[in-house]
Amino acid sequence: MSFPHLQTYDERAKKHTNKAARALLAVMEEKQSNLSVSVDVTKSKDFFDIIEAVGPHVCLIKTHIDVLEDFDATVIERLRELSERHKFLIFEDRKFADIGNTVALQYSKGIYKIADWAHITNAHAVPGPSIITGLASVGIPKDRGLILLAEMSSKGALTTGSYTEDAVRMARARRDFVIGFIAQHRMEGIGASDTDDIAEEDFLVLAPGVGLDVTGDAMGQQYRTPEQVVFESGCDVIIVGRGIYGKGENVDAREVLKQAQRYQVAGWEAYKKRVQHT
Repeated sequence: MSFPHLQTYDERAKKHTNKAARALLAVMEEKQSNLSVSVDVTKSKDFFDIIEAVGPHVCLIKTHIDVLEDFDATVIERLRELSERHKFLIFEDRKFADIGNTVALQYSKGIYKIADWAHITNAHAVPGPSIITGLASVGIPKDRGLILLAEMSSKGALTTGSYTEDAVRMARARRDFVIGFIAQHRMEGIGASDTDDIAEEDFLVLAPGVGLDVTGDAMGQQYRTPEQVVFESGCDVIIVGRGIYGKGENVDAREVLKQAQRYQVAGWEAYKKRVQHT
């Protein structure tokens, strides 16, 4: 079994065949950041105030574009401009969960046209392999990447055991498009059969539920530190939201910047400790 997390991001970038995966790893190495900020706010002003503050310090901005109450086409234009200026990728946390034909339409059509601007999106494994087929029909021609939900950070999540194994098997069959997982641990070798070639397997692991100051919230979210997530569990990207911008209303850009820098340093130090530990 391979242990890609013990290699540097730069070394791993050179081996990935998916363009979105290569781009993300390259940005992480260049900016010395494995931080993704989840911008879950409902007003575009707060949305962009946060992104302007954290942009220089993140590898990835994670959006839930459908919660913006004042969304229009200019939101995407500005988001893409900031992505290019600050050198971060965009991850639309859509969590697709339907049959192949439907998700292909959801990904490419409607008012959001996610495939046009999101370098990465994600999906549940519940519908089976057809969900990957449908999304890939849209995403591969645009050099996009897909993340599958293998584990979640909420208390009582059902994404365990055989569900996780089946999600990894689905990803293993479509490494051209599936670049990794939302998970809490490494996924290489999970659910593999004796005939599966896993020698060069390298899935990116994006971990939500990361916090430096709290261990949980009133809605069942559970938090771990960057040290636990990156060094101990081998995850690649730490996803942080409220730990950086609080409630996300009338944000204090200086405080958001301060917290983003704090998480960037903590995540990077945990990564350096991991690769130097070998």
